Amino acid sequence: MQPSFSLLMLVGMGGWLGTMARYLVVVNVGRGSISFPVGTLVVNLIGCFIIALVAGVAEKTTLISPETRLFLATGICGGFTTFSALMYEAGGLLEEGEFWYAGIYVSASFIGGLVALYLGFFIVNKWV
Repeated sequence: MQPSFSLLMLVGMGGWLGTMARYLVVVNVGRGSISFPVGTLVVNLIGCFIIALVAGVAEKTTLISPETRLFLATGICGGFTTFSALMYEAGGLLEEGEFWYAGIYVSASFIGGLVALYLGFFIVNKWV
């Protein structure tokens, strides 16, 4: 698929929506009394699950067109989940000397993301 203006607009609009959704989730998922980035962890896990559903349905059916997949996966999920935020926050925890929390955060993000990804594909393979 060539990156035409209309495709760029699809990705951009999806990214805009995903970024707003990310902000709302992070703001509304409290950090509690510790400096643990729960909001970003929740966003990354949800994003991994959603992108697996979108990719799985798009690959197995004709329900999702290539343009819609671009909008949903690259645009919305790309704006919603960013591992650059994970790395930034993990680095901040390390700089604060919170090595234990940094380790938990990075491990939970990667392991939980893989579990969510496989769960999404499992659901698609089971019911689509």
